[in-house]
Amino acid sequence: MPSTTGGHAALSAARVSKRFGPNMALDDVSLTVAVGESVALVGESGSGKTTLLRCFNRLVDPDSGMIRVAGNDVAAGDPVRLRRHIGYVPQDGGLLPHWSVQRNVELVLRLLGRSDAAERARATLTLVGLDPAEFGTRKPSQLSGGQRQRVAIARAIAAEPVVILLDEPFSALDAITRSELQDAFIALRARLTATTTVLVTHDLHEALLIATFVVVMRRGRIEQAATPRDLLSAPATEYVRTLLHRARVDQIATTQ
Repeated sequence: MPSTTGGHAALSAARVSKRFGPNMALDDVSLTVAVGESVALVGESGSGKTTLLRCFNRLVDPDSGMIRVAGNDVAAGDPVRLRRHIGYVPQDGGLLPHWSVQRNVELVLRLLGRSDAAERARATLTLVGLDPAEFGTRKPSQLSGGQRQRVAIARAIAAEPVVILLDEPFSALDAITRSELQDAFIALRARLTATTTVLVTHDLHEALLIATFVVVMRRGRIEQAATPRDLLSAPATEYVRTLLHRARVDQIATTQ
């Protein structure tokens, strides 16, 4: 089973398969993610990366195999309760358009019955680089794309979950805004060292920049799971080698 380095498992998939009609989205996939790792799932469209991500919060239930979060079989519990304890950032942010920024960030906190929801929301907005006094009363439609994604990340981390799942959160942004959000994510990760993050991206440059561990997927299977340094220095398959070459990162030196 491919595994990130060190520590106890925050997430694991054991021989997971999922089919959508004639398409095999996941084909006997196994992966273990250690506590505190930042993992990027990369691959072409249809490789299974988003399906695997959504198995961890039961937005997708596998046909076979087992998914565990913090050692617990997710199939044995309430999926709604599970999702309230896992941060999730979909590609479009998923903000409620008729709610203010403040109320959007408070959502999970209030569902969990936190009496400090308003205070925590303001603190988390500050953490992602948005002044709550300036942005708290705005609606999502009054924000830029980058600001909306910052709010979505704030909502995902406000309740201090141990796991955060991000499904291509920066892909719809322009290059400058995307770079700014990548830097913000790296800075946030440095502060949330005990939080495990799993990020789906089709951008290998992004994966190598922000992740401590990269999982390359193809046709529902894992081609290689490695640190950025090991991925660059020792691609495990011809597909990974070709992917690195086409992305023009096969000669990049990394300090990770």
